[in-house]
Amino acid sequence: MRVVVPEQATGRLTEAWRACVGTGRFELALRRDYQDSLALIQREIGFRHIRGHGLLSDGVGVHRPYEYQGSRHVRHAFTYVDQVIDAYLDLGIRPFVELGFMPAALASGDQTVFWWRGNVTPPGSWTEWADLVRATVAHLVDRYGLDEVRGWPIEVWNEPNLTNFWQGADEAAYHRLYEVTAHAVKEVDAGLQVGGPALSPGADDWLPRFADFVAARSVPVDFVSKHAYSSGPAQHVPFGVHQTLTPAAGLLAQFATPAALLRDTALAGLPVHITEFNSSYRPDNPIHDTAFHAAYLAPVVAGGGDLVDSFSYWTFSDMFEEEGVPTTLFHGGFGLLTHRQIKKPTYHLYAFMARLGDQVLARGADHLVTRDGTGRITVLAWAPVDVTGREPAPDRHTVQLSLPLAPGASTAFLLRSSVSEEAGNAWRAWHEMGRPASPHARQLDALREAAEPVRRHASLPVVAGRVALDLHLSRHEVTLVELTAVADETPPWWHDERLLGQPTGEEPA
Repeated sequence: MRVVVPEQATGRLTEAWRACVGTGRFELALRRDYQDSLALIQREIGFRHIRGHGLLSDGVGVHRPYEYQGSRHVRHAFTYVDQVIDAYLDLGIRPFVELGFMPAALASGDQTVFWWRGNVTPPGSWTEWADLVRATVAHLVDRYGLDEVRGWPIEVWNEPNLTNFWQGADEAAYHRLYEVTAHAVKEVDAGLQVGGPALSPGADDWLPRFADFVAARSVPVDFVSKHAYSSGPAQHVPFGVHQTLTPAAGLLAQFATPAALLRDTALAGLPVHITEFNSSYRPDNPIHDTAFHAAYLAPVVAGGGDLVDSFSYWTFSDMFEEEGVPTTLFHGGFGLLTHRQIKKPTYHLYAFMARLGDQVLARGADHLVTRDGTGRITVLAWAPVDVTGREPAPDRHTVQLSLPLAPGASTAFLLRSSVSEEAGNAWRAWHEMGRPASPHARQLDALREAAEPVRRHASLPVVAGRVALDLHLSRHEVTLVELTAVADETPPWWHDERLLGQPTGEEPA
């Protein structure tokens, strides 16, 4: 059945989908290959903020206690902080600041998370922690300017509802951490944005209690943050995991939860940031690398901005060491840094989003239609997926649309870009190569070429100001169609039939 897309816009496409993107631990951004990959992503997608763990962990070296004349002192050093943020700003992206983890010399215990050992215990001295927060935030303001840093959200910790990320998942201790931290941030400047509690899925009951706590004690909160994932428990295999998935609609339901739960609290109406989202939270789950993944997340990326102020893909980079140094060519992010940006289908989903217009004309279960200020019509469409794996996805899915185009045009130029099981799929090509652990130069060249979307073009008739578009999508395909009205500038003497020198019977006198 053909969907007749209206001429008048029904709304605007928000920037929530690219307001933020996730990254690995903070100091990875010192690497040249990391910066090269981020530069590519910024050119083709253009994220506004970037968020990762470990700003205050020992690898960044901010908290530097020392002994002098028999007493303990603390020096706050920002060499790595400055280098990373300078690189970010040069690439047109700004920090979404996550305050964590605990410096070892300030920690009350020795529990750590990840291969790089981020300490997840409360501070041994709350006063010293407040000093650290104040010094860090004040340094950012001094170096980058108050107006700039007021635009950087500051989030307190990461997933304190999980024992892996906060000792004992102690809610009262987190409330104290939030209170001390938020006041320290506001002591630098009242206009700075601070928020939390950065909850993982399954802890929504923390949100009303967090609202009650901050209201009762007049603790500042400028935004609410949580995470959204759709994967089940990890099924471990050597150097990786497999997980079941719930339907992608469950991610959108998780996006909607904070506003619903906080509707009758003191935090009602605050901005909501999903500071991590994905199918799986595990970088070593190969699902991230597949065409299935792009089609699975397409309705979330296309529709999430109707529910929240931002949602941050976890993560942009394959240089990601939570479970150790990557052991395979593919490792959880958009593309592989150390082999010069081999892109994945989910990367192209985001690159397609960057080419959409800002006026929304129509939404459907399998498509999004937009228009930009020039009249260019863009269609993002995706094939359905089956998360159970029990039923094979159909080899063909059809989307039929009637699209409005600029009046007066008789033809339209169509440019279509697609990724699928067969197209734009370096993961599939790598499998067909025999999954080489260390691909040689020619294999890498082939993988980079295989990773590019397939592009097609055509001329379509415009009838009564409309274009009939029939999209036949293959299994797990995500496609972007761009339609522009044609202004024919063919000179009167041009004849395609004469390319081989044959006369047309219409020779000039």
